[in-house]
Amino acid sequence: MFKKLVTGAALALALVPAAAFAAGGEAHVEDFAFSFEGPFGSYDQNQLQRGLQIYTEVCAACHGLKQVPIRTLSDEGGVGLPEDQVRAYAANFEVFDAELDDFRPATPTDHFPENNGVGAPDLSLMAKARAGFHGPYGLGTNQLFKGMGGAEYIASLLDGYTGETKEEAGTTFYENHAFPGGWISMAPPLSDEQVEFADGHANDVHHMAQDVAAFLMWTAEPKMMARKQAGFVGVLFLTVLSVLLYLTNKRIWAPHKGKKTA
Repeated sequence: MFKKLVTGAALALALVPAAAFAAGGEAHVEDFAFSFEGPFGSYDQNQLQRGLQIYTEVCAACHGLKQVPIRTLSDEGGVGLPEDQVRAYAANFEVFDAELDDFRPATPTDHFPENNGVGAPDLSLMAKARAGFHGPYGLGTNQLFKGMGGAEYIASLLDGYTGETKEEAGTTFYENHAFPGGWISMAPPLSDEQVEFADGHANDVHHMAQDVAAFLMWTAEPKMMARKQAGFVGVLFLTVLSVLLYLTNKRIWAPHKGKKTA
């Protein structure tokens, strides 16, 4: 199904280590057109599966998803893997079993492993923890009208490396247009053609950044589609109720309107 997990150091999503940037320019977040944006948007299942593959082959070397149960990979409206593939995927990980006092292969009921990298942030809720651009005076207008939130920030950061580097106090910094300050201490985690997709989808950095950002949006908001559906039903119900109340009110007061009092 997927290649073996990358082990070892360096490839990761470096999203916000506190001391990871030096002075630089203002961050620039691109407005990506994600399918799940807007009141009627929904996750692209193929994109989520590609994002899972990128996470598995690249990001899981350092970053965990400890808040995400592996079984949710088969949920409707999400990644949508068949249950046999979810079991096979879970077996790629090892978890510590307190009863056995030893490690065992993970099962779908287990959560994704925690971080493997020193200081690497957990990515479970990263798409909710970060914002793209808040609009004038932090009013959030861009999130409302353009959907520019955490997924845009993640995709912009992964696609924001310019190739320029500098060294300060023995640490190498990489120029990144989306990172606050303009310089980040994490090397670019993605490179063109780094991951091969079974569906033949484009695997340049720009498209892979979108795919993994969409997957991380799902890990942070796995029930987004259910919430949107419930919200739509709620609005429809309130609309019908409002019409019925208006007609009832009109019928009740109709005999009393237009009458003159002595």
